[in-house]
Amino acid sequence: MPAQDEPVPPAADQSLEQVLARLERAENALLVIQKQQLSPTSEPDDEPETEHEKKWYEKLSLRGYAQVRYNDVTHLEPGSAPPQHVGDRSVGDNQGFLIRRARLAISGDVSDHMAVLVQADFANTPPGSTDATYFAVIRDWWADCYIDTTKVHRIRVGQQKLPYGWENMQSSSNRIPLDRSDAINSSVRNERDLGVFYYWTPEYAQEFFQNALDWGLKGSGNYGVFGCGFYNGQGGSLLEQNDNLHFGARLTLPFTFENNQLMELSVQGYTGMFTVLSSPISPLGIGPAVRPLGTLETGNQAGLLDKRVCGTFVWYPQPFGIQAEWNVGEGPALNDTQTQVVVRSLHGGYVMCMYKYDSPCHGTFFPFARYATYRGGYKEERNAPYASIDEYDFGVEWQINKQMELVGMYVFTDRTNTVAMSAANDLSYGQFQGQIARFQFQFNY
Repeated sequence: MPAQDEPVPPAADQSLEQVLARLERAENALLVIQKQQLSPTSEPDDEPETEHEKKWYEKLSLRGYAQVRYNDVTHLEPGSAPPQHVGDRSVGDNQGFLIRRARLAISGDVSDHMAVLVQADFANTPPGSTDATYFAVIRDWWADCYIDTTKVHRIRVGQQKLPYGWENMQSSSNRIPLDRSDAINSSVRNERDLGVFYYWTPEYAQEFFQNALDWGLKGSGNYGVFGCGFYNGQGGSLLEQNDNLHFGARLTLPFTFENNQLMELSVQGYTGMFTVLSSPISPLGIGPAVRPLGTLETGNQAGLLDKRVCGTFVWYPQPFGIQAEWNVGEGPALNDTQTQVVVRSLHGGYVMCMYKYDSPCHGTFFPFARYATYRGGYKEERNAPYASIDEYDFGVEWQINKQMELVGMYVFTDRTNTVAMSAANDLSYGQFQGQIARFQFQFNY
């Protein structure tokens, strides 16, 4: 008897026609079995099979950038104070290359109703450090909670950039000059604080803000047509020092013309009480070092009035562009005798012209020229020194490709050195007058 897995030979008395008929019936039976396997007798599901829904962590992206700088003070006027720049520690004596920023960010839409951003900077120097640098610090940690899936209405909660000053909101990876202007940047330490804001962004405005970035026009991002909210007021990643919250609001009008030229007009402002930290100084370089009155360490924890309003005009570079901002207000500032921090008026801003040139095979070039001025207190610095700043910047940014950028610029400056001199008979807050050659290489990842 043959094995079960071997074919049974046809009987000898079977005709060829009978064998073929049996094979045909077997083939038909096999087809029926195959159809039953593909289409089971149970009622089929009318709904198409859905794709595997992504987990929230599968919707996040990892990105970042780093900036390496080198500065050279090429000229110093006689009688000038030592070179110093609030936005760049490598401007000054005994300095070399510096990692100005080393950012790493995780972001994404984790659902139809929420987006998140977590960003750290690994090139931070702790306050008071004299020989250590490159510490990690939180720059952003917020969630956008969308009221509707069109993302027209949203509430941003956490540590975030504040909607004051167009160039403050613009990413440092996207800005053409190496540093923001002092007049606008002195409003908020690190451009960020911990709070909650509401933003209203119609869909046409969402498209406008996205186009300004996608077209390589140095946009500032989506901070709504209208935004308002409350935040601590001390700024950055610093501890809050009083019980008062700041309130800020911003209104911007985006325009898209027939030739796709983009323009933006904005007005913004804030108000609150700011607590000033202090360091001992010799007032006007006379006598022993003491802490100025009106500061936290001398008993004023409630703080001083801090309020500003700012106007913005941006004509995006297509190819010629203009960017200008001006703000006025009142805020903490050291008095003329350097004995007390009081509320003083402030004003200042900048105007910048730039040109966008897309070369055939060597990347994109942004030549620019900027004038910036400021008269007022530098509240984020110890003792809130009164600053007098006039600066002319000339340079060019070369976007070699999406991953690499090189900036070279030359600066003519007359700015207050905001470092507090603690040694007896040293004069604090003199004027640094000179010229600086500045370079930065940025790599994106």
